[in-house]
Amino acid sequence: MPSADVVRRSLADAAPGVLWLDDPARPVATEPLPGSTMADLVVVGGGYTGLWTALRAKERDPARDVVVLEAGECGWQASGRNGGFAASSLTHGFHNGLARWPEELRTLERLGAENLAAIGDTIDRYDIDCCWERTGELDVATEEHQVEELAEAADEMRGHGLDVRFLDGAQTQALVNSPTYRAGLYDPEGVALVEPARLAWGLRAACLSLGVRLHEQTVATGLQEDGALLAVETDRGTVRGRRVALATNGFPPLLRRLRLMTVPVYDYVLATEPLTATQRASIGWQGRQGVGDSANLFHYYRLTRDDRVVWGGYDAVYHYGSRIAPRLEQAGDTHETLARHFLETFPQLEGIRFSHRWAGVIDTCTRFAAFFGTAYAGRAAYAMGYTGLGVAATRFGADVMLDLLDGEETERTSLRMVRERPLPFPPEPARAIGINLTRWSLERADATGGRRNLWLRTLDRLGLGFDS
Repeated sequence: MPSADVVRRSLADAAPGVLWLDDPARPVATEPLPGSTMADLVVVGGGYTGLWTALRAKERDPARDVVVLEAGECGWQASGRNGGFAASSLTHGFHNGLARWPEELRTLERLGAENLAAIGDTIDRYDIDCCWERTGELDVATEEHQVEELAEAADEMRGHGLDVRFLDGAQTQALVNSPTYRAGLYDPEGVALVEPARLAWGLRAACLSLGVRLHEQTVATGLQEDGALLAVETDRGTVRGRRVALATNGFPPLLRRLRLMTVPVYDYVLATEPLTATQRASIGWQGRQGVGDSANLFHYYRLTRDDRVVWGGYDAVYHYGSRIAPRLEQAGDTHETLARHFLETFPQLEGIRFSHRWAGVIDTCTRFAAFFGTAYAGRAAYAMGYTGLGVAATRFGADVMLDLLDGEETERTSLRMVRERPLPFPPEPARAIGINLTRWSLERADATGGRRNLWLRTLDRLGLGFDS
């Protein structure tokens, strides 16, 4: 285990900011809404969900007048702060989908694969420079009980037609050299890596090229009926539209009925300085796969185009009352924990420095996968609750919203996964008590060979269990 001094030195020069947003390619913000206006479709939120919705709306109907309203700048929150893992799964992983929608899992897996391929096609079509890499993903076992779990998972996934490979410890370490690895599960097709902020900026540019009216620095404050139209009130004026798509992620939604459907959870991330040739050789990683470990409180990590390691996860922190604030993005204890875990995983990299440290809000729901719905007699739609797997699934969510707003019955809208809603979270203080008890219980399960306590078993029986 690295000493406290070694850990602190590794973080000494880490800038308190997001690697992906610290980029000279970051575009200049568009003008705020200049005053009241009208549109065919009003999109609230300029992250992945909102940008995909605007882009897909124009691709479906180039004559459709689309306005996007963004409180800050496109990609400045979850869409620009995540690890850049674009997973084909629409269900937050195979096993969450198997537990909740077994009869349609094959369809969901196919639609997810088609969705991921379509993202790559979009990146090519609009010439988006975001380092899109179809590397696949490696899940690693770092504890003995996880080895059997991965072997069983590989059998189940192959039984459903997925091309995955179970690897023993030596085979896993031959891909990525860490002494902590005991086994691995390699999925060569299910995940692509991307530079997340550049993907958002590229979608933004594509929207603008198709005539989308984008107003950043414009805060939406309310939604109400206005005759046959819906009125989105902002701090800059009112936008009236025939249809409204709500894409606000972990931030408070404009529909009060959704206020308890998600909670914002802070995910913390580090990025190293670029690896030297010697450091790079010491860890192998020639396939550049995205990697995640198999614990309940798990880490995810990947290489960047300049061979930094982006390392995140483990601590998922909920703040009482669903608080979101810039000061919560820096947590010394959590970032030190992440640094210590990094150096335990790659002891051959001792002496490396981290260049960036940050956090971002994930919108979590009780089924751990996105959900969808409408309001105002089908004139407003929403997609939310991606729980950290929204880099790719947001495109699917955009198509679902557009199907619903256009009144189309499609393969997507017929899915039980799309038609069902998760249970809401309770109000405070029960919400904070339940979330923190769950996190503590998951940490205990990791420390006791995967054994789930009474609280976790109760959640499992209620369909609220989480084991990814």
